[in-house]
Amino acid sequence: MQTSELIKIMSNPNFYPHKPKKVEVIQTHISVVFIADPLVYKIKKAVNFGFLDFSTLEKRKYFCEREVQLNKRLSPDIYLGVEPIKLNGKILEYAVVMKKLPMERSLKNLIINKKIAESHINRVINKIAQFHLEAETNENIAIYGKTENFRKNTDENFQQTEEFIGTTIDKETFDLIKRKTEEFYKKYGKLLDERADKGLVKDCHGDLHTEHIVVTPDKVWIFDCIEFNDRFRYIDIACDIAFLLMDMEFLKRRDLSSKALELYRKQIQDEDLDIIIPFFKLYRAYVRGKVNSLMLKDPNIPEKEKEKLKNRATSYFKLAFSYLENLP
Repeated sequence: MQTSELIKIMSNPNFYPHKPKKVEVIQTHISVVFIADPLVYKIKKAVNFGFLDFSTLEKRKYFCEREVQLNKRLSPDIYLGVEPIKLNGKILEYAVVMKKLPMERSLKNLIINKKIAESHINRVINKIAQFHLEAETNENIAIYGKTENFRKNTDENFQQTEEFIGTTIDKETFDLIKRKTEEFYKKYGKLLDERADKGLVKDCHGDLHTEHIVVTPDKVWIFDCIEFNDRFRYIDIACDIAFLLMDMEFLKRRDLSSKALELYRKQIQDEDLDIIIPFFKLYRAYVRGKVNSLMLKDPNIPEKEKEKLKNRATSYFKLAFSYLENLP
């Protein structure tokens, strides 16, 4: 069962054994999250976008298990496991079960509410840099960072956003970003290949934005990594950190982004960052524009919410466009 009916069932507090006072529902393009304090249940939508395939119950179960396994690298204490969602003894779905985090302490909310401190940025970057230094790499992983393979990601982005020209992105912006991306590959494709050969393409997080980081006085949690496609997680470490930098800039805090980059540079000692970070930020902003555009096609998302998604997608595409002037 992958319909609004299942969402309705899981939105009812009485559905859960611990009987929470209320259930908050949050939807993304690929999942539905049910916040039933003190737990969170996350199911995967029965979608196939090409870059991910959750079309069968068996596949959704597998990727739930992968999500728990991979996220334990950075947040071992909050991922509790995978549970079958049953009704009258029949398994309807599988859910990732997590402890509820204090999302008011997410990096995004700390920034929006002007409660962000330099110490928060220091602690977050320290954790990410250490993770990147220790992350697994091998010949198979390195292949994904080679220009001929990474190009598949950007080609796919352009293919999947073409239908949104005139809705969330104008044709001039689309064409120029596509052309400049190709020019970057021609100019710096060899550099990307060399970085892969040096072991800088690793099994990363893949989705490092401000909503996926929670900072409390005694802990930093980084969660919700990419589990559905190794191609998006086997990336250059600079591509991983670029997501966070871009998202800070989306929240109008370029000062924080600059501070974070300098801290990261000191820990990683990466002499190529000034060349490749603008390109990877462009890529990351474009991905966010694509993701928000794809959600416009989801029949389970209310029209009022879709108007917000449309505006957000356009804002991300505009941010991507702004990075063109920083490309080397």
